[in-house]
Amino acid sequence: MTLSITLILIVVTGLVSWAAFNNPKLLERLILWPPAIDRRKQYDRLVTHGFIHADFGHLLFNMITLYFFGSQIERLFLPYIGWIGFVLFYLSAIVVAILPTYLRHRHDAQYRSLGASGAVSAVLFAFILVDPWSKIYIFLIPIGIPAVVFGALYIGYSIWMDKRGSDNVNHSAHLWGAGYGVLFTLVMEPRVAAVFVNRLLSPSFG
Repeated sequence: MTLSITLILIVVTGLVSWAAFNNPKLLERLILWPPAIDRRKQYDRLVTHGFIHADFGHLLFNMITLYFFGSQIERLFLPYIGWIGFVLFYLSAIVVAILPTYLRHRHDAQYRSLGASGAVSAVLFAFILVDPWSKIYIFLIPIGIPAVVFGALYIGYSIWMDKRGSDNVNHSAHLWGAGYGVLFTLVMEPRVAAVFVNRLLSPSFG
């Protein structure tokens, strides 16, 4: 497969999100709304919510992150699971990341969630597991943060914000997505665990 699967996912997500920006009925049909799943059996919402976003900034942030880290994880995964496996990894990450939220709000008619953040977190943490000392740059800050340090800060912040529940961000999906990305990578290639430990004990900031 010569065409980047990551790029295809970005294009599809961008097109669907753009369509939903201009079509409230489409947005309502694709968004994660727990009662629709529980009562109407619209299980597709567990996946479709990952292809729509709240606004252009939300979409841009997720897709930029997916572009930079997804392409690298795609190259790593393809020899093991092929392009179909990589697509299924991404789609399953959307579902796994949102399941705890769905179960928590199963009967809450006021709750809604959308965005690819859970799947993007899975991709990001698969990358951190493979290359913990690589630099991650945030927005326009010129100083890179070691990936493993960024990951620790990200997890800590997500746990703190999830407990506070004071914003409209689904931090739970970030956490479950991150965990799924790590677990999937380790199941796919168990030797990554030893590689991670060895690299962690041999810091390289170059």
